[in-house]
Amino acid sequence: MRLFTTIVMDGAVFAAVLFLVSVGLTLVFGVLRILNVAHGGLYAFGAFTATSLALWLLSLGANPYFTYLMLLLSPVIVGLIGGPLIERVFLQRVYGRAEAIQLLLTFSIFLILDDLMKLIWGTTPLFVSEPYTLLGEFSLSGIRYSWYQVLLIVVAILFGGSLVWGVRGTRVGKIVVSVIADREVSLAIGINVNRVYMLAFTLGALCAALGGALVAPTIAVAPGFAVDATVLAFAVIAIGGMGSLEGAALGALIVGLLRASAVHLLPEADLVVIYLTMIVVLVIRPQGLFGQVEVRRI
Repeated sequence: MRLFTTIVMDGAVFAAVLFLVSVGLTLVFGVLRILNVAHGGLYAFGAFTATSLALWLLSLGANPYFTYLMLLLSPVIVGLIGGPLIERVFLQRVYGRAEAIQLLLTFSIFLILDDLMKLIWGTTPLFVSEPYTLLGEFSLSGIRYSWYQVLLIVVAILFGGSLVWGVRGTRVGKIVVSVIADREVSLAIGINVNRVYMLAFTLGALCAALGGALVAPTIAVAPGFAVDATVLAFAVIAIGGMGSLEGAALGALIVGLLRASAVHLLPEADLVVIYLTMIVVLVIRPQGLFGQVEVRRI
């Protein structure tokens, strides 16, 4: 029972972080039809920005509880500045181009962001523990957990629910769905598709930065730390289905529980079980669990 509780709790926490990263990735792909490799750079930028803002605030002698505001402010800064900048300056030039060109462009942006982080923050790891420790701990089956970990799960659920409601139940969301369904028809009825693209990419960047900001108090933030989460986010959307918000949630939960199980039962197969699961899903259902078969124009 204790082992089961540990696996479920660790898996849920890891799934919450993965969902925040992968939901932005799947949103961008669903609207722009671009596999955004630079997503990991935005995730790392969110973590670095949140950590440096929190450390700056603490150095001024401010109340440690204000560091939570920095965790929320960081995604807004990265999303509202980095999202439109990358989309308008770079991505709009490759819409409709070959997938290889789009992939190479976003990978180049990822490398630029990685070097930019080194220029700004250096290579020394940054760490701010106050948001993690301030909420205290609780005991579950004799194991101590931080309430901050519960906060991560709650934020992921609320954010995911709000995102699904925004896409399914609001006018703006229905416009986004219209662009996803048929770009040409959307243009014909007067929808500003370019504005929808920028909005979708900005929201995706905000999701990535939010994931990075929230995970920052639990780790040492250093260059290159985001690679693992980014690779696993691609596994999540491959399992759940490219472009599906519900698929991102289910894929994150599957990957989170699988990794937690492997860590506690068979550490040597930590990543192997995830990618084996991805292969099995793609062999049986190539479009993913929630993905849709699409007709492509040639």
